[in-house]
Amino acid sequence: MTSCAWLFKWTRPNPEEGLEGRFSQEDKLRSEYSVQPQLSGRSRSAMSFHPPSQITVTSRQIPKWGGIPNTSLQSKPLMIYHKAFDASASDLASHFEEVGEVMPQWVYSMYSQTHFHSTTHEVLGVVSGRARLCFGGEGNPERLEPTVEKGDLIIVPAGVGHRLLDELDMDKERFKIVGAYPHRKQWDMCYGESKEEDKFSRNIHRLDWFHSDPLYGKDGPVMHV
Repeated sequence: MTSCAWLFKWTRPNPEEGLEGRFSQEDKLRSEYSVQPQLSGRSRSAMSFHPPSQITVTSRQIPKWGGIPNTSLQSKPLMIYHKAFDASASDLASHFEEVGEVMPQWVYSMYSQTHFHSTTHEVLGVVSGRARLCFGGEGNPERLEPTVEKGDLIIVPAGVGHRLLDELDMDKERFKIVGAYPHRKQWDMCYGESKEEDKFSRNIHRLDWFHSDPLYGKDGPVMHV
């Protein structure tokens, strides 16, 4: 398995055709991630967003660990907006589209192997459930292992390793997040293999930071780091 692979396939495969020959190994890792057609063009139901002045924001710089660059290349922090919104997946996706900074691409959980993206920053909005995540790489003494829940928004800069550790309260509500990315960006999958370090370092250095806050628009926490 290569450490970085482009993923352009967003629709679920036809079960009658099978996976072999249609997807790379990296495609198979996330074959359950898919664009949800209902994300766009739906009227919003009851939803609310708490202003930045009323939320707690976790902001963390995480140093390089092994082959995982974390925040060392752009010095933009991992951020968590705690209990920033109350919205369904379709409502949050519609809001992302209206703000216009990122476009929603999937609704799912988080992959359980540490990985990072070199081609784009990532915005994750928790729309149901609770989970314990790991940012920075297992074994990294400066990793962050937060418990996140419905209403939390996570800004994951390119290069930051992340994975699902534990899904909590599964008997009550499954953990789901809306994944969104800046316009014209496709996410890759990187695992920190040394042979790809020069490539993903170049990719990350070329990326712009957000031009507006994905949740709040012209002003918001991501604009002040």
